[in-house]
Amino acid sequence: MLMEIWKDNPFRCTYVLPDGITHTKGFVKDWDEAQRYLSLSDGGLTANSVLNKVVDSRGDADNDDDHRPKVDLTKNEFQLTNERFLVPEMLFHPADLGMNQAGLAECIVRAVNACHPYLHPVLFESIILTGGSTLFPRFAERLERELRPLVPDNYKVKITTQENPILGVWRGGSLLASSPDFESMCVTKAEYEEMGSSRCRRRFFH
Repeated sequence: MLMEIWKDNPFRCTYVLPDGITHTKGFVKDWDEAQRYLSLSDGGLTANSVLNKVVDSRGDADNDDDHRPKVDLTKNEFQLTNERFLVPEMLFHPADLGMNQAGLAECIVRAVNACHPYLHPVLFESIILTGGSTLFPRFAERLERELRPLVPDNYKVKITTQENPILGVWRGGSLLASSPDFESMCVTKAEYEEMGSSRCRRRFFH
């Protein structure tokens, strides 16, 4: 009964997780395809060629020798239905799922309000999305819709997206570390051992 309900769910989707050996990237599996098999008899396969076989070569299993060793990728499969939008919803309204925490929009407002009031207009215009979760479709539009009622009407809300938000934080850290002024922003181990956290406060907040 439960299986029939699951099959009739219009949001159903089957994902195949990467195992790091036969395929290095997850993908969405076609609903009409019951199983994927990959022949391991060919030598010299690279990770990319294996991935291409898995993702692009549909029906190869029918042409393989039945005696060849095969890998059943169904063990790496999992099915999602309503979770596809319920899980991302936690970012905006965790209380709906029983979590006594602020949503993303509220967290942004709290962070801005913790800064000097003169900076509030600038900060609300300088929101940059980073991290893999921001790749959800229309994430920026949803965040702006949630954030706008919490921000004073005379402030502009501007949300900037990145081409590859997964690497956004790393790129920012890389640019900072390669800056000629980076060393002047740091507290050395010797300085900290000599003066403790007071050195950090003097360096970072004065």
